Parts: sequence; structure tokens; C-alpha cells
Amino acid sequence: MTGQLIFLDTAKELKHLRNSDPKMGKLIDLIGDYTLSLRTDFYRSLIRTIIGQQLSFKAARTIWGRLERELGEVSPEHVLVIPDEKLRSIGLSRQKITYAKHLSDMVLNGEIDLDTMNNLSDEEVMGSLIKVKGIGRWSAEMFMIFSLGRLDILSVDDVGLKRAIQWLYELSEQPNKERMQKIGEAWQPYRTIASLYLWEVVNKDLLKS
Repeated sequence: MTGQLIFLDTAKELKHLRNSDPKMGKLIDLIGDYTLSLRTDFYRSLIRTIIGQQLSFKAARTIWGRLERELGEVSPEHVLVIPDEKLRSIGLSRQKITYAKHLSDMVLNGEIDLDTMNNLSDEEVMGSLIKVKGIGRWSAEMFMIFSLGRLDILSVDDVGLKRAIQWLYELSEQPNKERMQKIGEAWQPYRTIASLYLWEVVNKDLLKS
């Protein structure tokens, strides 16, 4: 897996989405070409996901920056030895400290082998990651999208996707999981790509238009 996923206007994946779902096609035309830079340091990616849970992007980025400055290198060895009080002082909750140290311990003792993640199926990745305290289905799905670059992931619990789908399909309310799965059937096997374009609805503040 390379460090980027690039979807130009003529890409076969975008052609499939346009042909299978006209509304998604209009969204793709509105957003244009899309490039996703993958987070290829898997450990750092998972720690950032833990930090960012239930926080705004700005708050999560601030705490991550403090952690990098404090540790120099964000590694399982460094996370395990830093005192909890120091992590609390840079903004991590006690719960997230527990999660971060549990992940670090599992990586170091070999319970999770991040080096093999690219070779695992989606189901195997999910099964491995949810063993870690604080990493549930949503966090594992974000890892598969933004680190592994898996192309057919649809996170039915993601609030941003719910808001964007409601906007794009002019629904009276945010869709439930079953409605999202039904809508997403047309996007297979590229539900990740559809999701990336839907997230741009939120990122570009199109919900107000």
C-alpha cells in the first residue's frame, strides 16, 4: 500500500459511483479530485484515534502536539514509561491514558502485530483491534480507512456521515444504520470512497447550503 490514495475525475472507482448513484455522482462533480494521505505509522495512528475520541478536531490536534513535544517520539515504549500525571497535564483523561497504555502494552508483548495488518482481511483487522480497551468498531473502521486504505468500509455509526447523507439525499431526519447500509449498497465495492466525499460535505461546510 502506497502512502496516498488518489482519485482523479476519470478514475474507474468514481465512474462506478456515478453510474450506480446519480446523487453521489453530483457530489463527486461538486468536490472534484480527491487525495487521501494515509497514516502509515500504525501505532501513532491508533494513539491519535484514541486521543481524538469525543473531541473536536482542534482539541485533539492540540493534545497530540503536546504529546509529541513531551515524548519526542510517540512510541509504545515511551508511552508506557511516562507518568500518568504528566499525560493528565497535557490533556488526556484517565480513561484515555488507560487505553493508550493498554494498546502500547499489547503492541510490545506481541498480542497485536501492527506489521501484519496490511495482510489481514477487514474482519481480521476488526477482530484484532477491538481487543484493545478503548478501540471499538468506529475506531477500527477509521484505522482501516485512514491507515490501511481499505476501499469498501462504511461506518454506519459515524455522525458526520449521517449528517452528510441526510443533506445529500434530502432526508427528513438522519438515517439509521439500516438506511445507511441500504443506501451504501449502490456504492460497493467503493463505500470508503463515497464516505470520503461525504465527509467533504462537512469539511467544506456545505450543510448550510
